[in-house]
Amino acid sequence: MRRHGKEYLLFVALVGPNLALILVFSYWPVIYNLYLSFTSWDMISPNPTWVGLAEYRELFTSADFGHVLANTGKFVVLIVVGSIVGGLATALILNQRLVGRGIVRTVSFAPHIVSGAAIATLWLFILDPSFGLLRAVLDPLGISSPQWTTNSQLSLYALVMVYVWKGIGFCAIIYVAGMQNLPADLFEAARLDGAGGWQRFRYVTFPLLSPVTYFLVVTSIIGAFQAYDVTAIMTGGGPGLSSTTLSWFIYQKAFQASDAGLAAAAAMVMLIMILAITILMTKYAERKVTYQ
Repeated sequence: MRRHGKEYLLFVALVGPNLALILVFSYWPVIYNLYLSFTSWDMISPNPTWVGLAEYRELFTSADFGHVLANTGKFVVLIVVGSIVGGLATALILNQRLVGRGIVRTVSFAPHIVSGAAIATLWLFILDPSFGLLRAVLDPLGISSPQWTTNSQLSLYALVMVYVWKGIGFCAIIYVAGMQNLPADLFEAARLDGAGGWQRFRYVTFPLLSPVTYFLVVTSIIGAFQAYDVTAIMTGGGPGLSSTTLSWFIYQKAFQASDAGLAAAAAMVMLIMILAITILMTKYAERKVTYQ
């Protein structure tokens, strides 16, 4: 009994601090945000006022919120598809025996580790219609450079382009790591059976990479929902609501409109959407993902 008591105390001593940190910094903010979503609070008054479902009703009866959700859906789909397709294509190149392959891999991964502020500043310079690098390329071709960040038809796609550029490197490195763990004998058998490069990719490489693809889809979806920094610097959600996604909408309501209750309700909607998509992806993965 004394021995078990010591083991229990050791377990509490080792696990307790970590568990406390998880509760304080992970679960408590979610619980408090849920509470705030049922209140009205300007973050100046000492106490929030309980209003029940009023903030949720305001959200779902607002045409602006519907537009934001549509923007978010388009934004997430384009980023996830672009990052994964671009990352897979890049990985297929990086997996070849190239001169200076290590340097090329490092350079391709660099955009993922650079801060969002630096990336946004770089792309503002590239896309600037007056003196940007893109204009220097388009002018000799007789093509005028559009107003990427101030045109309501283009601003969202400008953000997508930047986030995809940033995400391709991460997806590529993860895919390369997955490719290096694939059994070489399967590719040799496929080659001996007369399978060409495309057939080997379609029937051997891609199916065996399904766990990697599943991981990247889930993490890319979560990252796209949370994308904020580049949006804040490049477009500020504008013009109007043309490039406003859910994460930027939450920031605006909380810190510009001082409506913590509405921001908390929008945050809960985003959390539910992420959870629902993740659960659906997990159910799909149980049937379709092939683990070695």
